[in-house]
Amino acid sequence: MSVSNDPFANTDGAPSPEDINEDRSTLGDRLEGAADEIIAAGTRPRPLRQAVREDAAEVRDWARHRGSEACEAIRDEPIRMTLYALGIGVLIGLLAAR
Repeated sequence: MSVSNDPFANTDGAPSPEDINEDRSTLGDRLEGAADEIIAAGTRPRPLRQAVREDAAEVRDWARHRGSEACEAIRDEPIRMTLYALGIGVLIGLLAAR
């Protein structure tokens, strides 16, 4: 019987490090697949300036939509929204006084 100097030798029936496969999430698999497709197609990523402009346009649209929703909520229930604003102001004031 030979003695191994390998610290990871399989002595108790446990799997060796080579036997362990990392489970990948489906999201990780999709991301890796998308990266492989981009590399295979040879397409270049969009320029940084264009990416920032597109993202800024999305944020602007989101903010406009949320702003219009807030305006409608204020018009529908002005007293309730005023009390919310007052409560938030008091909380901010208390936190700032600390």
